[in-house]
Amino acid sequence: MTMVQPSDVRLAASVDRSIQLIQAGATSGSTCSPDLAKGPWEFDAGPVAYGPGSSMGDVIPTGSPRQGALPESYRTASDAELHDRVRAAKATLGERVVVLGHFYQRDEVIEHADFVGDSFQLANAALTRPDAEAIVFCGVHFMAETADLLSTPEQAVILPNLAAGCSMADMADEESVEACWADLEDVYGDLTATDADGRVPVIPVTYMNSSAVLKGFVGRNGGIVCTSSNAKTVLEWAFERGRRVLFFPDQHLGRNTAKAMGVPLEQMPMWNPRKALGGSTAEELEDARVILWHGFCSVHRRFTVDQIAQARIDHPGVQVIVHPECPMSVVDAADAAGSTDFIVKAIQAAPSGSAFAIGTEINLVQRLAAEYPQHEIFCLDPVVCPCSTMYRIHPGYLAWVLEELVEGRVVNRITVADEVAEPARVALERMLAAKPPAAAATAEPVPPATNQAKPPAAAATAEPVPPATNQAKQPAAPVAVPAEA
Repeated sequence: MTMVQPSDVRLAASVDRSIQLIQAGATSGSTCSPDLAKGPWEFDAGPVAYGPGSSMGDVIPTGSPRQGALPESYRTASDAELHDRVRAAKATLGERVVVLGHFYQRDEVIEHADFVGDSFQLANAALTRPDAEAIVFCGVHFMAETADLLSTPEQAVILPNLAAGCSMADMADEESVEACWADLEDVYGDLTATDADGRVPVIPVTYMNSSAVLKGFVGRNGGIVCTSSNAKTVLEWAFERGRRVLFFPDQHLGRNTAKAMGVPLEQMPMWNPRKALGGSTAEELEDARVILWHGFCSVHRRFTVDQIAQARIDHPGVQVIVHPECPMSVVDAADAAGSTDFIVKAIQAAPSGSAFAIGTEINLVQRLAAEYPQHEIFCLDPVVCPCSTMYRIHPGYLAWVLEELVEGRVVNRITVADEVAEPARVALERMLAAKPPAAAATAEPVPPATNQAKPPAAAATAEPVPPATNQAKQPAAPVAVPAEA
């Protein structure tokens, strides 16, 4: 099969182009909102909301960050002009800046990224550029916070659009989690007291997709951070130290992982912070092994068993791979479930002519379909509905923050307060030190990420790297880092 040329790859990978063509009636298909065709700056001055896309129906917390008005020259510039301005600014800044692009970013942003990967891969990839004065993180707020936790004090972490939050991360806030912890203490007694086996009543585990404040909470309370690829290892670590686990904010990752480990569903009660004792009885909580927070990813909640059934009818022999943030019924019906990195590697390793139905964010799926034309790759959900908050990042914002850096001005800087950062790093250190039993004796440090293999039309995929040497700003142990969502 003839490989698609780079320019055609970029066009085929562009979800924004697909949305514009659908909106104009120039191609078949449908989107979940006609507002997706608008520039994201049109929502900056309106009511506080996540914006059009998968999270548009989610309730945003009061006081969520807002993005100020993007200067007119960026709002009215053509796509070609914006790309030229980004390239020129990057050329001027040189090694002073590193641009990180999450898998779920629109392709017009990925085109300019020095590293492409998941949030923790990217935070660690930035550590290979210790001389960079600025880290521009094209992702969402919690990702930029993680980069700030891992970077040096001299480096500025910049989020191009402050309105790029995460509805799932927002579903577990500090006040609600602290209240839950107090309620659990009423049920279990002293949460620091150990039993005859040396285990405490409950260990808190937070998904990487959470605020730095909640990473700090678990760090202070003997807990740990997990990613979608190491959740099983982290739960094993937690069960060695506690009789139960409080898992937040994503119920589906927690349920799917614990179920695969043999934990019965009846021992996984849901904790709804709006209900007394989370909606469970004291007896149910006593019997619990994993207490699941009432949170979810609106991107992955869109996938259904019916979509899988239809994909199998329309594409006999198709392999269905979904993200573990999908509901349990969807994960059970799929052929495989895994992190974004797992999905990418599965497609890379497949023999030519394979067919894949993928249950994850459309920007990644459409990019994979364009970059691997020897396969048939499509999104399980036929409706184009990108992550609302990832989609708030646009080349216009990227050009703006870069040109401000050229002028010596740092805008949209993300910082984590010291009192939060210290325990949050403790929780990350515990995750870095946790390894599967079989790998614990043989794991070697992962070499620094590299962009030397970057193809003409795409940035390098970020690889996990050891923490940098600045002990005041990141975990100290140079160990292998797992990938995640």
